[in-house]
Amino acid sequence: ALAAALVGTAHYFEEIGDPSRLAHLDKFTMGVLAIEVLLGALTFTGSLVAFGKLQEMIPSTIKGLPQQNAINFTLLGAALLMCVWLVFHPTHYVVFLLLIIVALAFGLCLVMPIGGADMPTVISLLNSYAGLSASLMGFVLDNYLLIIAGALDGSSGLILSIIMCKAMNRSFTNVLFGRMEPTSAAAADDVYAGKVKSATPEDVAMLLDGAQRVIVVPGYGLAVAQAQHTVREMASILEDRGCTVEYAIHPVAGRMPGHMNVLLAEADVPYDQLKEMEEINPTFAQCDVAIVIGANDVVNPLANTDPTSPIAGMPILNVSHARNVVVVKRSLSPGFAGIPNPLFAADNCLMLFGDGKKAMVELVAALKEG
Repeated sequence: ALAAALVGTAHYFEEIGDPSRLAHLDKFTMGVLAIEVLLGALTFTGSLVAFGKLQEMIPSTIKGLPQQNAINFTLLGAALLMCVWLVFHPTHYVVFLLLIIVALAFGLCLVMPIGGADMPTVISLLNSYAGLSASLMGFVLDNYLLIIAGALDGSSGLILSIIMCKAMNRSFTNVLFGRMEPTSAAAADDVYAGKVKSATPEDVAMLLDGAQRVIVVPGYGLAVAQAQHTVREMASILEDRGCTVEYAIHPVAGRMPGHMNVLLAEADVPYDQLKEMEEINPTFAQCDVAIVIGANDVVNPLANTDPTSPIAGMPILNVSHARNVVVVKRSLSPGFAGIPNPLFAADNCLMLFGDGKKAMVELVAALKEG
């Protein structure tokens, strides 16, 4: 996206700097060039904000400015007016520079108020913007490969964003325009105080001893820890004991749809063991042990019980219905949504604290010793 904006800027000043080439900057080319720079610049700053939020460099408490939507629409309207102005007055380079500044500011304002639970969707949407910017750059440079590749990237990113919104029961327009979501009043201390039960790998191994059906719920933490191979090893041990092992896949677990499927495929997990949410949710009640590895918001019961929660209405995996739940997690820190998870304090839940891979390695060792 940044490259598209820079190339567009360089091409613009190259054209207006040479009177003999000014005729090449017709209305169509100037319009495409202006929109290319607009999309490239806003995608760049929007991506910086998304990265900062995901890396927790930008506190989740920062939700944007008052009247954020009005500011966003004002910036967008101003940018589009500048694009139209440049179509009819391409030599007004001051307007072009103002367009870049407004686009950079719009990218910041567009992504800043969006809650962490929507961040995977935002990343996909920004990827779509980057693809469209590259496609427009292809028109400017008369490069058919850029046009085709950018169009494919842009359309696939947009389709992916819509799929993710449907999976989260979210309005695409709310995510697109960064509508600020209400937050749950429940504090972490109120949810967890005196209720969280910590377990050791040996405790979990004893719980798994004799289990007839185990469901593994992978999340982004599993991807970060690269624990998929160790999870597969654990599953093999359980299967050798006659246990049925399945994997519950939430559509937005990880960073995008299919993220968990790819990771588990790397570990040679049989595809028929991967169960979509709609298929496996009704069967959690018949599960002896559900093992949640690095997942948080996608198993948070507040989505069903608290209408003021940022994830209210989002379809979740009904892990709490299992007879026993083991959550492998570094700490009680919240997920993308920034809210506590009552599942961690449930009577049937044990917390196995630690890095996902390290905890699973210790659990595998305990199973082998047992």
